[in-house]
Amino acid sequence: MSTCWHTLLEGDQVLPLFAVNRLFHPLILELFGQFDFYRGLWIDQEHASADTQQLMSLCVAARANQLPNFVRMPPTGYHQVTQCLEAGAGGVMAAQIHSADHAEEFASWCRFDPTGVRGLNPSGRDADYYGIPPAEFIEQANEQVFVGIQIETLGALDEVKQIAALPAVNMLFVGPSDLSLSLGVVGQYHHEKLWAGIEAVSEACRLYGKVWGCVAPDAEFAKKAIDLGCRLPTFGNEIHALRRGIHNLQESFKISTLS
Repeated sequence: MSTCWHTLLEGDQVLPLFAVNRLFHPLILELFGQFDFYRGLWIDQEHASADTQQLMSLCVAARANQLPNFVRMPPTGYHQVTQCLEAGAGGVMAAQIHSADHAEEFASWCRFDPTGVRGLNPSGRDADYYGIPPAEFIEQANEQVFVGIQIETLGALDEVKQIAALPAVNMLFVGPSDLSLSLGVVGQYHHEKLWAGIEAVSEACRLYGKVWGCVAPDAEFAKKAIDLGCRLPTFGNEIHALRRGIHNLQESFKISTLS
């Protein structure tokens, strides 16, 4: 399987993802990679933070298991984008975006001049550790980087069409927890107000030829999202897997004499 998002998304396949939220270890990726169900992953740098060494290890493990990846991060500095891409991430996604201008600024951090403001240092994995001549690397990096914008604030939702229209943005991503919070229906993942917002994201992506993804809290949510054109649904993370696995173990080994 290709680990380049643009190649992977050339068809119309739905590509289930998982997330790594807190346990930043290559073994997590290898375990998830044993299940053909999953076609990629994203690494959370918003609610927790892997250091540079951990991030590089995760990206190496992702490539070894043929799992394309991107990193979700707060839009607080261009240097964070650079560090993720040089560590070998296939793309980046901004959380807590509040307007089209905000999204455009983040996207500019992801590419080199003339389409962005990213700083050049070819010592990273994305330049094969000085293995690609600078001019060739810049052209290749600008073409291959994958940029996502989360739609989870009222500002982003109000300007979702303008965000989808940005040439430097490849994907929109629904965060249902924060979006439901913004809409005043927190945690009500099947509320009509939330789904009106999700439908607006779907329509904006359809108009401008962009893909969209989401976190799917349950199977019913996932089906509705996929029916609306979601191609990158996220089905759980390592904490979900551990908690459910521990629960299943507990239920499997319930013996009356232990009660």
